[in-house]
Amino acid sequence: MPTMPTKVRKAIEEPITEESVIEPESAIEPLDAEPETSEETFTFKRSHFYALMTVFAFAAGILLGYVVWGMDSAGGSSQTAAQPSGPVVEAPVTAEPKFVRYDVPSDGFPFIGPKNAPITIIEFSDYQCPFCRRWHDEVYEPLLAAYPGKIKLVYRNLPLTSIHPDAFSASEAAMCAGEQDAYWPYHEKLFKGEGLGSAIYTQYAQELSLDMTTFETCMTEHKYQQEIQADSDFAINLGINSTPTFFINGLAIVGAQPLNVFQQVIDKELAGEIPE
Repeated sequence: MPTMPTKVRKAIEEPITEESVIEPESAIEPLDAEPETSEETFTFKRSHFYALMTVFAFAAGILLGYVVWGMDSAGGSSQTAAQPSGPVVEAPVTAEPKFVRYDVPSDGFPFIGPKNAPITIIEFSDYQCPFCRRWHDEVYEPLLAAYPGKIKLVYRNLPLTSIHPDAFSASEAAMCAGEQDAYWPYHEKLFKGEGLGSAIYTQYAQELSLDMTTFETCMTEHKYQQEIQADSDFAINLGINSTPTFFINGLAIVGAQPLNVFQQVIDKELAGEIPE
């Protein structure tokens, strides 16, 4: 498997903004989100009720008198409202959606699917991120199955070490497994397993029958530390601040969005409906 370049790639000039992100029709709710509900109850005494009814009746009488007076002053005939004068101003035409394609390199990074597929999806992800795991569990396989032979999925590392202390080492373990042509099976174990850590990494390597001396040396020497850090730096310089973040032929989608959001973009892209 090709290794990642050791130099940090230069970020493109236009950072990711809200306008450049494909807006889904409906987004997945956070894993721990609970809807907040509130209920307010009012109690009236009978004397208050009668007082309010008196006020309402008085107001209704005034309104009725005003209407009758207005009709009498016009001689019992209805008046036509005056039409505005001057030129007619048309409502502004809604601007077409802005599509920004980012130049995100995919060569030299782990991928699955045909090399020359019409759709390239680049995923910036974190093995300890619960939303990344959710997307992998619910969308990853159905998405590839929905477009057989048409998607090249590229995985790039963005370990959020400030909140996920094992994410970086997990990326290292996957890269070390990739040396022995086991990147994607190991990738699958990291997302499907119940935990991370050195003992888990060794267990997964043994289950995949990897050469343990080679694997452990790779991990001990932190052979892919610079490559993973360069990957993370590139993502941050591009404006990515959350995982997972995807680029479909350069079009950004942020978050663990459901399958239909990806299908909307892919179908339009295959039909040539999105400007280059």
